[in-house]
Amino acid sequence: MNRIFVLFFFFFGLTTMNSQIHEIGVFLGGSNYIGEIGPMTHIAPKEPTVGLLYKWNRSPRHAWRFSATQAKVSSADADAKSSSRNERGYSFENTITEVSAGMEFNFFDFNLHELRPKFTPYVYTGASYFAYNELYIVGGETREDYREGALAIPMIVGVKSNITSNFVLGFEVGARYTFTDNIDGSNPKNENLVPLQFGNINSNDWYVFTGLTLTYTFGEKPCYCAE
Repeated sequence: MNRIFVLFFFFFGLTTMNSQIHEIGVFLGGSNYIGEIGPMTHIAPKEPTVGLLYKWNRSPRHAWRFSATQAKVSSADADAKSSSRNERGYSFENTITEVSAGMEFNFFDFNLHELRPKFTPYVYTGASYFAYNELYIVGGETREDYREGALAIPMIVGVKSNITSNFVLGFEVGARYTFTDNIDGSNPKNENLVPLQFGNINSNDWYVFTGLTLTYTFGEKPCYCAE
């Protein structure tokens, strides 16, 4: 994770040379997972999540967005409403390190150089890459195999408002559809562990980040005109 933060600040240093409006800040919230273990609640922040954000606002309606996020995800069959999962009694914990890049779209004009209060809903999508632990479960005990990486598609909705002339506060919920089915240890990739697979191995896992963003805005006033 330290290497990701170093690269994040290096990229930030390069982009500040452009005469556009910038935002840099933090994400603080919680995470939950959706898969073969535990409850199927879609939004249920449980474990702590922290991240860094950078936005390059290209117009009052859209911005390029980059982030690096560290989170823990966990779940337990004991919390599920399904009796079959309750009886099985599995649980797991995993650590996710995510980097993401894409576009954020504002539903209303969000010109940061106007002094009046502004508010807008927004959506974000792009591409994410995350590192996680390949897990497997044997005898009801969760074990780690090795560190792995996978792609994910982020789908974020949120609202934001400028609380001062230089700070923007937002609240967002972001689901990630992942290209792996083993965040929870249900479908290990190791061929020697195939007999330990369980659940629907044709359905990939999801994880969700819910929380607040706080960004600091700076940069010269951009020209929002056609190039």
